Amino acid sequence: MIEKEFVVSNRLGLHARPASLFVKTTGRYQSDVKVLKGNQEIDGKSIMGLLMLAAGYGTPLRIIANGPDENDLIHAIEDLFNRKFDDEEVVA
Repeated sequence: MIEKEFVVSNRLGLHARPASLFVKTTGRYQSDVKVLKGNQEIDGKSIMGLLMLAAGYGTPLRIIANGPDENDLIHAIEDLFNRKFDDEEVVA
């Protein structure tokens, strides 16, 4: 099991397009993934769950990956956050 914290750094947060990218990315892996915001915990392969988190700019999220390809999964998620979900509206 791997746990890592990320901060949402794109201006519009995890709106529909970034949430879709997140789910598309996590869906390529066998490992389970959970996303935690405060006391809320959702399945990281559920777009509705991600949208219900209402994770705006600056929101810290804990990601927990557990399974045979958990390292690759965490690296893929880290890449998404580093790229700011390819959002055109980014905050420097």
